[in-house]
Amino acid sequence: MRDDPDIKIFAGCASKLLTEKICAALHMEPGSNHCIRFSEGNIYVKFDEKVRGKDIYIVQTIGLDPNNEMMELLFWLDAAKRSGVNSVTAIMPYFGYAKADKKDEPRVSIRARVCADCMEAAGVDRVVTMDLHSAQIQGFFSKPVDHLYASNIFVENIRRQNLSHYSIVAPDEGCAKNARYYTNRLNVPLVIGSKRRIDHSETAEITGLMGEIEGMDAIIVDDFTISCGTLIETAKALKAGGAQKIYAYVSHGLLSKTSADKLCESPVDHLFTTDSVYNPATLDRKNITILSVAGLFARAIQIIHEKESLSSLF
Repeated sequence: MRDDPDIKIFAGCASKLLTEKICAALHMEPGSNHCIRFSEGNIYVKFDEKVRGKDIYIVQTIGLDPNNEMMELLFWLDAAKRSGVNSVTAIMPYFGYAKADKKDEPRVSIRARVCADCMEAAGVDRVVTMDLHSAQIQGFFSKPVDHLYASNIFVENIRRQNLSHYSIVAPDEGCAKNARYYTNRLNVPLVIGSKRRIDHSETAEITGLMGEIEGMDAIIVDDFTISCGTLIETAKALKAGGAQKIYAYVSHGLLSKTSADKLCESPVDHLFTTDSVYNPATLDRKNITILSVAGLFARAIQIIHEKESLSSLF
């Protein structure tokens, strides 16, 4: 896609480094743009080059500062439409509000749906994201949503570990479908945890494990972690069940420094996550490895721009 005059990729403030990697994979330069946050919190965005008639892509994860990051993305979408672009695609490596996908108690907002409505009102033509908390969130949008997965990247990395006797572990029933993808690809057993969460404190209790784990290594797979509570509690239950080495593969790492410190002291031997969210708390940690998804998103952008099928990425 080198020097293709019809396409431009721009970085939101939350995804500058990932955008640079995506553009490097596509042999092109990121578009020129800038964002200002004024002292009272107001956000100002501007494209610094002509975009009229072009297909543009805004890379902006909704991660560690979700409210500001979502508002910034909406303003980029609006600026693109008001500048006469041919199309504008939102690349959201992580969609933080995807956790709020249902009305499971009285008098609450379905925040993922509100965000989807706002993005469409601002003019988005297409959304590309990765490992949504619930796949049905794609139905919140009337525009096309391409849902990518980190699992292929993780499977290849697991194979490189050269483990001989291990199980894939889903921390709860909701993760079981995704975990079965790993077991099918790797031809290993599945263990499913039983998790109970009674409030919004980001803590969970693992009440049991179903599956074979004694004397085996364990690989926990999940879509995101914030407090590491589920990972740590699952690891403790695995150790109590006789597991040997414990690894975790998590698509989106939103750990705080405190959470990362707790992880280092836990039975989890190593955490593998991606650069979908730029998170300084995960950098330079001996037991945390960051795998890049830049190539995955670069390939998706190329396929979309060339009007081919994305099925090869699944």
